[in-house]
Amino acid sequence: MKSFSILLSLFFLLGFSACKDQKSNTKKDTYEATKPVKLSPRQLSIAKGKGLYKKHCTVCHQPHGKGVANIYPPLRGSNWLTEKRTESIHAVKYGLQGKIEVNGNTYDNIMLPLGLKDEEVANVLNYVMNAWGNQEDKLVTVEEVTEVKE
Repeated sequence: MKSFSILLSLFFLLGFSACKDQKSNTKKDTYEATKPVKLSPRQLSIAKGKGLYKKHCTVCHQPHGKGVANIYPPLRGSNWLTEKRTESIHAVKYGLQGKIEVNGNTYDNIMLPLGLKDEEVANVLNYVMNAWGNQEDKLVTVEEVTEVKE
């Protein structure tokens, strides 16, 4: 009787392992059949810009893009971004010091240069210009950033 129990347990374990292996193979086959998603140049620029924003900009402008009242201007719904495109590129590329007016409020602080490459400047601007309800159809290009001089 004892050997029968051992045999039954062994049979159960072997059968369970076979089912488990079969399930994992099915998942593997399904995973391998999945095609990677290809992003458009616009989507790719915005996705890269989001990562740069999180790394370099959230401390001041906050994760939600609302800034800090009377200290750091908002990027969410910012008229400065939409009306002063070249100045926005210049600020991200070289930093900014002095008074600016954003959405009717005056800000007088320092934005240090971030040390970003021209492509990174374009990407982060494409992100902020298309995040939190902002919508800019014309992407900032590397060529456009390169043309902005200090």
